[in-house]
Parts: sequence; C-alpha cells; structure tokens
Amino acid sequence: MSDSPRHNLPAEPNRFVGRERDLDDLRNLFGETRVVTLCGVGGIGKTRLALRLAAGLVASYPDGVWLVELARFGRPELVEQEIARVLGVREEPGRPLFDTVAARLRDLRCLLLLDNCEHLVDRCAEVTAALIAACPRLSVLATSREPLRIASELIWRVPPLDLPDRAMPDAESMLLFDDRGAPDTESVELFLDRAAAAGTRLGPESLPDVVRLCRALDGLPLALELAAARTSLLSPGQIADRIDDRFSLLTTGGRTAPVRQRTLLAAVEWSYDLLAAKEQVLVRRLSVFAGDFDLDLAEQVCAERPIARAEIVDLLGGLVDKSLVLCDEGRSRYWLLETIRRYAVERLDQAGEREVLRERHLHVLCELQERHFVTEMVEPGVPWERRLEALSASKRLLDDQRVALDWAVESGNVPLGLRLCATSTGLLPIGGNLTEIVAWIERLLSLDLDHVPPEQIAHAKAYLAYGLEARDELSRSLEVAGQSLAGMSPSAAFPRCVMHSLMVVVLLRMGRADQALHHAEEGLALATASGDAWNQAAGLAGLSAVALTRGRLREAQRHGEEALARAREHGHRWMMARSAGQLGAVAEARGDLVTAQAQYEMAVPWLRELGGDQELARCLARIGRVAAMLHEFGVARERLADSLALARETGQRQGVARCLVGLSVLAEYEGDLEGAVLAAAAAATLREAIGQHSATIRIEELLGRARTKLGDGRTVSLWARGRAMSPDDAARRVLAGEAVPGERPAPGPRTAEPVKHSLLTARELEIAHLLTRGLSNRAIAEELVISPATVARHIANIMEKLGYTSRAQIAVWAAEHPL
Repeated sequence: MSDSPRHNLPAEPNRFVGRERDLDDLRNLFGETRVVTLCGVGGIGKTRLALRLAAGLVASYPDGVWLVELARFGRPELVEQEIARVLGVREEPGRPLFDTVAARLRDLRCLLLLDNCEHLVDRCAEVTAALIAACPRLSVLATSREPLRIASELIWRVPPLDLPDRAMPDAESMLLFDDRGAPDTESVELFLDRAAAAGTRLGPESLPDVVRLCRALDGLPLALELAAARTSLLSPGQIADRIDDRFSLLTTGGRTAPVRQRTLLAAVEWSYDLLAAKEQVLVRRLSVFAGDFDLDLAEQVCAERPIARAEIVDLLGGLVDKSLVLCDEGRSRYWLLETIRRYAVERLDQAGEREVLRERHLHVLCELQERHFVTEMVEPGVPWERRLEALSASKRLLDDQRVALDWAVESGNVPLGLRLCATSTGLLPIGGNLTEIVAWIERLLSLDLDHVPPEQIAHAKAYLAYGLEARDELSRSLEVAGQSLAGMSPSAAFPRCVMHSLMVVVLLRMGRADQALHHAEEGLALATASGDAWNQAAGLAGLSAVALTRGRLREAQRHGEEALARAREHGHRWMMARSAGQLGAVAEARGDLVTAQAQYEMAVPWLRELGGDQELARCLARIGRVAAMLHEFGVARERLADSLALARETGQRQGVARCLVGLSVLAEYEGDLEGAVLAAAAAATLREAIGQHSATIRIEELLGRARTKLGDGRTVSLWARGRAMSPDDAARRVLAGEAVPGERPAPGPRTAEPVKHSLLTARELEIAHLLTRGLSNRAIAEELVISPATVARHIANIMEKLGYTSRAQIAVWAAEHPL
C-alpha cells in the first residue's frame, strides 16, 4: 500500500446539508467499535451520510477506505466477488475467494464501506463477521434497511432531517433562519438548497408552504429532493397540496409498513404520477439496467411503442431535470436512484413489460458485445485505439451482461446466453474473470439443450476450456477443447484457431510436445488460409514454444520473430506482449540475458495499458530474475518489488512465491546468503500452503552452501526464522536489507557470487548433459537404468535450481558447462 491514504469514494454531486451532530458522533464511534451499520428506510440518506463519514475518516485509515456498492447485485455469492474486485484481489485456483480476500486484508488498517446490504443481508452478515474475526485492524461501515445482526455490530438508526417545530405557527417561519440568514433547520435548508439548484429562488412568502411541505415529507432527504426538483413547475404550496392528497390514499393499504416507508412511497409515486405518459414508460423501462448506462444503450433497449428512438434523448433529459435519473457532468453516463429503480421495477411488472424488456435487453447486449468483439479481435486494419475502446466498452457492459445472463438462465434462453458468453472479451483472458465465465457456461449447459445448435455448444465449450486451463484443470480443459473442436464446422476458422492455440498451451504444460506441435501447425494453417493475423501470431508463438521445448533454438527464434510481426500487424497489445515474452524465453535459452531482458521489458507497457495484472506480475518477475543474473541489482530489486506488489494486491500466492524465489536468487547473486535462505524458506512454506511441489534438493543445496559459509547453527536458525516469517517480512529483508529481529549482521562485505554448476548433484549434471543430445525422458531413463518418473523429477529440480522453464534452456546451459 502507498504511504498516502487511498480511497475510491466518489466526489459529492452537490452540497452536503445537515447531519453535523450525526457525523461527529459517528466519527467518535469508530474509535470504540469496528462495525457500524447505518439503518433506515429507503431514501433516508444512509448512503450519502456513509460517504460523507467515510471521506472524513480517510486520514485515519492509512491502508485505504474502500466503497463496495452492492445494490446492482442479486446473488449472495457476488458479495465477496465485489469486495475482491474493489480491492484488486483475483481468485486463485483451488482456494476459496474469501480466504484470499481475508489474507489480503489481514494486516491492513482499512475501512470497508458496504453500501446497500438489505437485499443480501444474510451473506453480508456472514462475510462481515468472518472478515472482522480474521482481520484485527479492519473496520466495516455498512448501510442497510435492516441490521446485519452480528455480535460486533453497532446499529445506528439514521434519523430524518431536523423538522420545524410543529408547535411553531407557519407565520413564525422566519425564526427558522440563524443570524446570518441561513436556514437553521436541516430539512428546510436541504429543500431550499435543492430548489435553488433547480433554478428556483424562493422568497419569504413561500416559507410557510416550505415548512408544511417539509413536515408532510417527514424530513426524508430523497422525498425533499424530488419535491424541490418540481419547483421549476409548481409552487411549494401546489406541491404540498398534491403530496397531502397522495398520503391520504395510502392510509388504506400497507398498514404493516413503517409510516416513513409509506411516506417515501407516496413521494416516489407522486413524482412518477406527475410525469408525462412517455416519461413514465421510459423510467420504468430504465429499471432493466443493472447500474449506469449511456444514451445509446437506453435508445436500443427502451425505444419501442409508444416511444420512438428519437424521443429518448429529450425524455431522458427531462427525467434528469426532475431528479428521477442522475448523470455525470458530461451527461455521458446515467443511472437511477436505487429507490426509484426498485419502484420502477414494480411498475414495469405491473405494466406487463418485464419479460419483453428483459428479453430485448438480452438481445441488445448480445449485439453490442458481438460488435465490440469483432472490432477488438477479428476485423483487420483497425487502429489500436479503436480496439482498446472496444475492449473498454465490453468491460463497461459487464454488470448489464450479468443481468442479461441471469435472465437467459431464468427464461431458459440458452442460445442467446451462450452467444453472449462467447463474444465478451470482458470475461475472457484478456480482460476478465475466467472463473466467472466457467460458472456461466456451466449453468447454461446444464439447462435443456434440445433446441441449441450443436455448433453453438461447441463454441461455448471453447471458452469453457479456456477457463478450465486458467484454473489448472488441464485434463478437463483438454477434454472439453477436444469436444469443442469436434463439434465445430470447418468454416468456423476463428474459434477453431483459438482452440488449437489453447491445446498447444495445455499439451506443453502436460509435457506432450509432439501433440502440441500438431495443433500449432493446424492452427497456423487455418489462420493463414483465412488471413487472420491474430491467430497467425498465436499459431507462430505456439510453434516457437514447441521448438524451444525441443531445444531447436534457431527455429524457436524464427517462429517467435514471425509471431511478433503478425501481432504487430494485428495491433492488439495482448498478443504483442505474448509474442515478446516468447522471444524473451528463447533468448534466455540461448544464454543471451541482455536480449531476454529487453524482450520482457518491451511487453511491460503493453500489459500496463491492458490492465492485465497477473500477466504483468509474471513478466516483471522474469525481468527481475534476469536482471539479477546480469548483476543489474537495482533493476532486479525494482522489478521484483513491483511484481510482488501486484501479486499481493490481486491475492495471488503463486505470484508471491515466484517473487520470493526470484528474491532468493537476487540475494545470493549479491552475496547475501542469509537473505537467500530466508526468502527460500518463506517461499517453500508458501508453496506448501498452496499445494505446490517444493524442490527439496535445491533447498538442500542452498542450505549446504549456507552451512559452509555461515555454520550449521546459524543456517538452522535462519531456516527456522524464514519458515516462520510472513512472505512480506521475508521479501522486505531482501528488498530493503532489513535485518530479522535478533539477527546479527553477517561478517565481511557482500560480494557478487554467481551461482555456478555446483548447484546440481552429480546425477542432475548427468541428466542435463544427456538433454544436449535431445533425448526423451524414456531414453534417458534407459541409459541411466532409472524410471522415467525419476528423470522427470530430476529435470524439475534442475529447472528450479537454475531458474529455467524448459528442457532447451537446460541443454544450452549444459553445453556451456561441460562435465
């Protein structure tokens, strides 16, 4: 975290009025309790008060104040997903997302503001209670119509704004002003402020009606704001007359509801009834959107009899003027107040339009995402700026896409649901949450598929296979990818190419290079025949990776260079970064660390532009390791620190472990053997927690060197300390040279000592040199009279010790270090 306080709180849209005593009391409470819930009816001002309070507490929370808006989510499981998104935490394969979030927050002093919990109150209560128990420095501020009802919660009932004393005659309303002429009552002050914002300056003659109106509305902020917005058309007296009439209608129904809740409903209903007929139609149709929307989306979804598309802009502007719709300063994004949206949803249902509007919303989302997909990925000759805008536009539609997919599941419209999944790059590797797309596709494929074209199912399985590979479910990913390919039409060139590229990745990860080669060649042939630069680049990168695995470095270099050329021709930064990374791996295998570093560095700005945190973290770690081997210790330290920060923020323990291994290499190259032991010990502990294999032989070799230089007792002590250290402390020890508490500085200067081939055991050296002959694991096993599995373990240990990722790199190293 940065030293300066951080937050994601929005700027206040207008002047905050009143509640100064509430704010003072609430600020003091956060010194005594860790969970405060602001409770009250809709429209009471819970969110506005919470945001104002949180803004005043920013300086008290050095690790940030983070707003988590829950109103647009309908499923309980999305609570921790949204918390994770706001914090920048990414889901890890095989680990509950809550555990990753809790680990991220465990040592931080920060405040979470959970806004609009009422419709997810049970899950919000469970998550809050668990986070408070796991994170001793965390505080939570929640807003809800009902309490969370957890043991540590302090419930704050948000009162209405102060009202004029009912014993005061209307004629004495001038007494409501202080000595400076400012309103002395919160409700009156709010009404006058918002009326002025609507362009109405009210004179003294209006004050008796203002007082009557404030009393009639019980000081509810939303009701007052809606009423004030109407002063451009009606006088306060006329408004009060109409509201009083509406209240009288409510006395015959909803008797179990709190009085203020009925009053708010009256205010909203009154405001709705004052709209023109077409404005009413539009406001209820706008309720179909999950959150904010733009004019184009409103026109496409809401323009249907009796509203023409050309009328939407004027009608929407009218709703903004009447405070039923909010917008940003540039009027580019619009949204409904949540209370208004929920009321409008009911009216949409009553009008019999719910199913029609949700189906149209689903259709429009499909069309938009397909258009963005083609612009970003498929269409040739598109400038990068337009491709990036298409990706950004796709991401902006994700909340609406989730709502549309929910409807596809609810209505059983599997074809449109699968079509939407298959065209959203916001849910694909470039920009999204692959775990989420797996869940959506599995839900849709579990429904009735009798009327779904087999080829569409095959396309959906392509994206399912992508998500499974990202979750490290390699066997299942390979199986689903094969089913996808088998079900696709030969004319479906783009998705077939994508599947071949994915199978290359999976098969190489499984050690099946011969099969990977077949798919790389097939994918490249298809892409070349169709003139598809994106998939040509992917196919060439796959061929380069296969050649590298086989030790054919010139071939790997040639394919890598061609892949980068095709990627540049297409222009998409993700494929360019991938191709540059492949060339970096080839350069490492050749022992050309300078070129490897340059290729990895080339990818960094492209990945930053895309916001791909995980890929960027991996790239930075590679640069750090290579820089350490080049004795560029400042660069190594900077890149490893950046990679570690990204891994921490996204909750990726594998990324943290990768950085600790790199830091161990850095420390040893700098001559800091103590730091190397500590970082390696912390990395071993973390990898065991993840369930990854820890390279025991490598650790034994490191400890052997440490015993020789530092002595047995000191080495044992350091290893034990490192195993008990948090990853952050171990990283800090190398990055900043901070000594472990109670640790004596090592005698003598720190000198650079490159790690040489003494890292490997005699058997590992034998195997490394047999790799120079291009032998397979089985051939090596026959020559050494051991099992292929033993050979595979030795090769894995060699890679771990030397920091390599392929057999080809080992072969190059062995050729440079003869027995």
